[in-house]
Amino acid sequence: MRLGQLARGRRVLAGYWGATVVQVAAIVIDAKILKQASKVTLMPLLWQWTRTQDATPLLQAAVLASAAGDLLLETDLQLAGIAAFAAAHACYLAVFLSRPAQRSWRVLAAYAALWAALIAVLSPGLGSQRVPVAAYALLLTATAVAARWHNPRSGLGGALFLVSDALIALRLAGRDFPGRGALTMSTYAVGQYLLTSGVTTPQDDLTGSGHRR
Repeated sequence: MRLGQLARGRRVLAGYWGATVVQVAAIVIDAKILKQASKVTLMPLLWQWTRTQDATPLLQAAVLASAAGDLLLETDLQLAGIAAFAAAHACYLAVFLSRPAQRSWRVLAAYAALWAALIAVLSPGLGSQRVPVAAYALLLTATAVAARWHNPRSGLGGALFLVSDALIALRLAGRDFPGRGALTMSTYAVGQYLLTSGVTTPQDDLTGSGHRR
C-alpha cells in the first residue's frame, strides 16, 4: 500500500471514530440534529476507509447498504431500513463464505440457539413486525457465524452487530431502558469496523503468526 494511501486511510479512520464519539455524546445529551447528522456520516466515512484499504466491491457494497439503512431508519421507514441492512448482510455473507475458513458447528449451534431465544423473548411485543424482524435476525445471525468462521476479529464484529440490532429490537418490542441508544450505536460502530477490518487487514496483523490468508 502506498504511503499516501495509508496516511489518508488513517485520517479517514480518525474521522470515523470522531463521528462515533459525537454520535454517542449526542445521544446522551439528546441533541437531535447533531445525533442525526453524525449518524448518517458514519458509514460513508467507513466506506471511504475501505476504499483506502483496497476492499473488494462486495465489502464496499455492504458498507454502502448499511449507510442507506441508517438514512432510511432516520426517516422512520423501518421496513425499508431493515431491507437495506438485509442487503448489507447478504454482501457480508458473500464476502466471508467466499474465503477459506475453519467452520465450527459449535459456533453455528450456539448462534442458532441465541437466535431462537431472542425471537421467543421479543416476538410478543413486535406485533406486525414479528416476521420481518425474525427473518432479518436470521440473516444477521448467519453473518455473525460466517464472520466468526473467518477470523476472531470479524467474529467479534459480527457479535457486536448482533448485540446492536438486538438492542433495537428490544425498543421495538417495548423493552427500552436508559442508555440503550448510546450502547446501540457504540456496538454498531465498533462492530462494523471490526467486520470490515477483519477482511482488509492481513492475517498476520490479526494473529501475529506471520501467516497471510
